Amino acid sequence: MQYSSKVLENAIHEIAKLPGIGRRTALRLALHILRQSPEEMHLLSDAIRVLVDDVMYCKNCHNLSDSDICGICADQTRDRETLCVVEDIRDVMAIEQTGQYKGLYHVLGGLISPMEGIGPGELTIQSLVSKIESGEIKEVIFALSSNMEGDTTTFYIFKRLNNPDLTVSTIARGLAVGDALEYADEITLGRSLQHRVPYENSTR
Repeated sequence: MQYSSKVLENAIHEIAKLPGIGRRTALRLALHILRQSPEEMHLLSDAIRVLVDDVMYCKNCHNLSDSDICGICADQTRDRETLCVVEDIRDVMAIEQTGQYKGLYHVLGGLISPMEGIGPGELTIQSLVSKIESGEIKEVIFALSSNMEGDTTTFYIFKRLNNPDLTVSTIARGLAVGDALEYADEITLGRSLQHRVPYENSTR
């Protein structure tokens, strides 16, 4: 298709790079932007610029943050002896929406997957182990997706921890096997956290 404006064509090309956005949808979005007031669209572009330039990763938990330490880690009212291990940032958001968990998090940044070339070294496992070895954490809750990669990652970390004084649990299998955590509804996910079970029992 030939466009009358190279500026419009370039905008469509860039928008179409977003996941789930084809060229037709990108065209509709670009035309929608043009119909809005410049003030509104400048607010949008400024928000995207700040998102790209200013958002960072928390040094403690690897969650998204506006500063070195995220708001969850900095909140002194949270249970600092309980640590929930999740795959990525979307899982933190899903668990927070349940309102059932008041501890801290550790974001792995993925799951062990030899088929995709992702090994333990590509994840934040070492920083998790170091955090546990500090002795402040009394319980680790594995809240990883109930699929092969999630189970492999959980088992690997469990073996690395090797601390008899540490309670290690996993969310209850209220989630269907093979389901990704981020797609679970809030009630199911909340109950899975409340009724978590010792990790050793979950593997039988």
